[in-house]
Amino acid sequence: MSAPVPAPYRHGLVLGKFYPPHAGHHHLVRTARARCERLTVLVCAASVESVPLADRVAWMREVHPDVDVVGAVDDVPMDLGDPDIWDAHVGIFRAAVPRRVDAVFSSEAYGAELARRFGAANELVDPERRAFPVSGTAVRADPVARWDHLAPPVRAALARRVVVLGAESTGTTTLAEDLAAHYRRRGGVWAGTRCVPEYGREFSEAKLAALRAVRPGAHWSEVAFTGDEFPLIAHRQNEAEEAAARTGSPLLVCDTDSFATTVWHERYLGGRNPAVEEVADRVRHHLWLLTDHRDVPFEDDGLRDGEHLRPWMTDRFRAELARTGRTFVLLRGSRRARLAAATAAVDELLARGWDFAPPLPERTAAR
Repeated sequence: MSAPVPAPYRHGLVLGKFYPPHAGHHHLVRTARARCERLTVLVCAASVESVPLADRVAWMREVHPDVDVVGAVDDVPMDLGDPDIWDAHVGIFRAAVPRRVDAVFSSEAYGAELARRFGAANELVDPERRAFPVSGTAVRADPVARWDHLAPPVRAALARRVVVLGAESTGTTTLAEDLAAHYRRRGGVWAGTRCVPEYGREFSEAKLAALRAVRPGAHWSEVAFTGDEFPLIAHRQNEAEEAAARTGSPLLVCDTDSFATTVWHERYLGGRNPAVEEVADRVRHHLWLLTDHRDVPFEDDGLRDGEHLRPWMTDRFRAELARTGRTFVLLRGSRRARLAAATAAVDELLARGWDFAPPLPERTAAR
């Protein structure tokens, strides 16, 4: 059996903004990794850009766990014809990657000069973007059109998350499922639109089943909650959302969220719980759709006993959404009317786009 062929280079370097990272970037990194014993990816971000450096580094590390990923803030404008500007950039690069570099891998024309300044070989990878016809500029201009070129952590970060919430038996699950189905019918990238179920209901079903295992015939009103269960419910809800956002479309529909758990804590135990609020603030959502208790008759499905509390809960949701500055729409009327109002609100959200801040301009005038 023949011995494995050693990699041509001991240490390679890939440098970029990764604003945001896409399939072309990942192809470049994988190609370089295959040709190096060790590879460093240097993520350079300018302060004016709207995706934090830490996020980009984390995304690249997740996709490429066998690569050293480091980050640096680089606020020096780019001018390929100015040697002083080059000196400033390379000073930042060398501070971030002090180890000797044997090869620089890139898909850009500047790769040759960058390699020369590192005293390294210049390896050009798919400069014509034939393998993956995508660029950071194209993704920033229209993430939806380039969605298939984005890795799971980037999808999760960019997906527009819409929450349907409300008091007991106000049609939240029905609306959430109807809304997700509406966008799936658009086809294309939207066919993957997901609806995240309410983890609190699953948790409640398990509690009731455990009680009935001891006392068959026990009623839902006999189930007791404890304060430490609500942070767990909120955390599991966040986890389910994150998993769904990584594999879905640019829209994620959530049947309640961890923020709603703060009000459910009030409903069952009274008062606020800072631990639940802290978990709720970890995830960013973009729009809340509050289902009014009016126009929906109360149905006891075995996990409900709060018909008399529905007006109070609607008011609490509305007050907390307003107090915390969350964008929301109150939905009333028939099932069809609520879906129409919900899709109008979501369409407006999607029409606003993603609004990436422009990167530092590149000056390429001849000298």
